[in-house]
Amino acid sequence: MVANGAGERLRAEDPQEIAGYRLLARIGEGGMGTVYLSRTRGGQLVALKVIRREYGSDSSFRRRFEQEVQAARRVQGYHVVPVVDHDTTSGQPWLAAAFVPGLSLHEALAAHGPLPLPAVLQLVGCAARALTAIHTAGVVHRDLKPSNILLSDQGPYVIDFGIARAADATQLTASGSIIGTPQFMSPEHALGEPVGPATDVFCLGLIAAVAATGRHPYGDGGALTLAARIANTAVRPPRLDLYDDMLRPLLERCLFHDPADRIDTEGLAALCEQTAGRSLNDFTGWLPQPLTEELAARRRTALTPTPEPTVTDSGPRPPHSPTFPAAPTVAPSPPPYVPPAPAAPRRTRTGLVVGAAIAVVLAVVLTWTVVTRSGSSSDDVREKGDGKQSGQPAQTTGPGPTASASTSASGYTVVFQNRPLTLRSPSGANIVVVDLDVPQIMQESPGREIMLSEISGGRWGFYTPMGKSIGKTPQQCLQGAQANVLPTEIEAKDLPTDVPVGTLLCTVTTENRLAMLEVTAITTGHGNLPDYATQLTLWQKL
Repeated sequence: MVANGAGERLRAEDPQEIAGYRLLARIGEGGMGTVYLSRTRGGQLVALKVIRREYGSDSSFRRRFEQEVQAARRVQGYHVVPVVDHDTTSGQPWLAAAFVPGLSLHEALAAHGPLPLPAVLQLVGCAARALTAIHTAGVVHRDLKPSNILLSDQGPYVIDFGIARAADATQLTASGSIIGTPQFMSPEHALGEPVGPATDVFCLGLIAAVAATGRHPYGDGGALTLAARIANTAVRPPRLDLYDDMLRPLLERCLFHDPADRIDTEGLAALCEQTAGRSLNDFTGWLPQPLTEELAARRRTALTPTPEPTVTDSGPRPPHSPTFPAAPTVAPSPPPYVPPAPAAPRRTRTGLVVGAAIAVVLAVVLTWTVVTRSGSSSDDVREKGDGKQSGQPAQTTGPGPTASASTSASGYTVVFQNRPLTLRSPSGANIVVVDLDVPQIMQESPGREIMLSEISGGRWGFYTPMGKSIGKTPQQCLQGAQANVLPTEIEAKDLPTDVPVGTLLCTVTTENRLAMLEVTAITTGHGNLPDYATQLTLWQKL
């Protein structure tokens, strides 16, 4: 293992660099590829997944992969780990996601056993909110399971959304097999029928049952045995009488055979919050103490500077080794409570399903992935000035002062000061994000510091803790960002009251700079959100 605990040492067959990303360690491996730990030039951690060669050599996979990743990059919201960069043209396709020093639900259950019911309700409610954001972007997860839900001190996060569909649509599945994890499939998925948002709801119901008790609603048995029972739900529904009275209504509303009868994600989140009797946004002590301590240790480890990577072979690496070596041959370990799946049997639909038409290709388990937010859900991989940024420029009323080289006695130097920046409501039912480090407003990009959403009545969301300052010095701004923090979301109707003219909003950005937005005017926008005229000042540490 590497010194900071963030994965396994690189092996002799591993590349040292991919598309400018210096690889630091292995953090996962599975049926679709290998995941590496890397950093941007700005020092932000990312998880970079390299797709296996047999997928990358398939032209239909490449086309579908490009479509699905582009769709996944449109997903904006809390409790999702965003896809922030990708390339489908290289020798092996790859994608990068923000890195969260968290623990997968799969790992947590294996190491610590079932979660208390309040934690399960909060986990399911937040995951339902993540699914709302995913489905709003036109994406269906299709492979929701405990290893694709991360636990952190800021709540749960959903990862790997939308990617399984790319593999499911290629010639690699021409034999009739289905990509997915059999014991966490919906009936329609197990039967090879079309899937939609309700498919993810069914899977989340299964996860809720397993997380609360360690028992699968469809009983004991191997992965394909459970999949066959799930496929036969219309004839023989799961037994739910063994579950807690508070949990059973949730399971009943998720696990209907007919997708049209299942609860939707917004209703599920509301049901969880109501049943738990606490806000889904309150993560104070939301997990048992042993898990909390382990998460704290992982966060401390992740924030420790990563040493230069080393490989495990004894000899020197060839000076001209290829950027993309042959795919690793080490098979992923199966989950401890799921036996390895045999070859997929043929399926019939007369009477009981006697075999599931399912061949398992386990998605890569990101046990160490995603977010550097102290209340955030994204880590950015773009580099200032590298010519790769996309999106629309920030709307300003003037050029603003240029970066200053002067320094402050506070230990900060001014990057720019009082630069006009208009936070304008996006047109239609859209979401835009604001990057205060540039500054820039973007349509299709992972969350920066602020999200402006016109969906569901309109709201502002903060990816980094945003607070109010009582003064304009860096010290006062930093104190406001840390000690006078706003809620992570503010609805459109509350904005003029909560953030009136004259407010000084402060945050530490994803580039670890200090930003201050002074609100100078509020006007009626084109949608639900008002338009905010502001002046932005940005400092960086000496």
